[in-house]
Amino acid sequence: MARDRVRVAVVGAGRWARRAHIPGWSRDPRAEVVALVDTDRDALAGAGRDFGIDRLTTDYREVLDDPTIDVVDVATANTAHFEISEAALVAGKHVLCEKPVHRDYRETRRLSALAKANGLKTKLGFTFRYAPAVQYAKRLIDEGFVGEPYLFNGFEQNSQWIDPRTPMRQVDPDADPDVLAVSSIEGYGAPIIDIMHWWAGSELTSVVGTMRNFVPERVVASTGRSQRLNIDDGDMWICEFGPGLLASIQSSYVAVGNLPGIEARVYGSAGAVIIRLVAEHGTCQSIRTATKDAVEFVEREIPREFFPEGGTSREDWDSLFYANLCADFVGELLDGTPANQGDFGQGALVQETINAFEAAHRTRAWVDFPLGGAA
Repeated sequence: MARDRVRVAVVGAGRWARRAHIPGWSRDPRAEVVALVDTDRDALAGAGRDFGIDRLTTDYREVLDDPTIDVVDVATANTAHFEISEAALVAGKHVLCEKPVHRDYRETRRLSALAKANGLKTKLGFTFRYAPAVQYAKRLIDEGFVGEPYLFNGFEQNSQWIDPRTPMRQVDPDADPDVLAVSSIEGYGAPIIDIMHWWAGSELTSVVGTMRNFVPERVVASTGRSQRLNIDDGDMWICEFGPGLLASIQSSYVAVGNLPGIEARVYGSAGAVIIRLVAEHGTCQSIRTATKDAVEFVEREIPREFFPEGGTSREDWDSLFYANLCADFVGELLDGTPANQGDFGQGALVQETINAFEAAHRTRAWVDFPLGGAA
């Protein structure tokens, strides 16, 4: 990029944009949110006022025509992710998008190819990848701390919808109530699937598992009414990697525990690492390690270099982790190198895994990976 400052247009002024996206960009002196877009005029005006953003519009196409805007940040409802991301890439903008870009991994992969062909960078909202504890664990793994990885266990234990009166925000109005639909594993399981692939050190070869609907009637946020929502609010999966890694993934809306409730464990020939991204004991993250010669797990201090400026493990997880995500993207855009972690290519891999999980559930059988021509 020719400039030394990244100018961002955030599309979406809802809860997550206000809790994570806009504060994340605002925390980095190398970035500036110069425009905000939302079709809800009240939400738009409120966010603009709260964050001091003067340029407000209800049509995202207006920011695509502005040559001074470098990044389009897509923080809308899931249904708009693909359309806006594709339009932004066609317009020559770098893109940050919340997950999923598209429910068909092939479409996400197509946008990844489009970005690369146009010399653009992309990033998925894999918030938990950018937790200092996760980044530090990745370094330990790369340095050989665990040796050859044998086992990976990933948990996304989220109890915020165990009460059926808690409104569900992402609801497909056209869903068939007689068919169990993917929800938890896609909306909240994606981050732990991302970490699994990132830490594995080998390629996924096959998956098997199942989904369940434990709470059949729920309140829908858009209507305020209770209705049948036949969604997976709990699921478990087994994954085989080559040459030898075995992995398990659990995702749930109804597993009691503190939010956000991400835990990743890797066990290898030389040692083991456990990270917890859970708000407990006054902190939002922790990392513990053990070795084959000292098997008791001990907590490690996360080095300062893995935190954003002024960041600590005692601040809110969304503020801390998203500040790291935005800072990482800014650095990638300004440094002029090909570096681009957690991009749309990684998003396609995660979505293909979710599509394979669903296929395994539907067929009640192991599914080979990659999927190839299947969706």
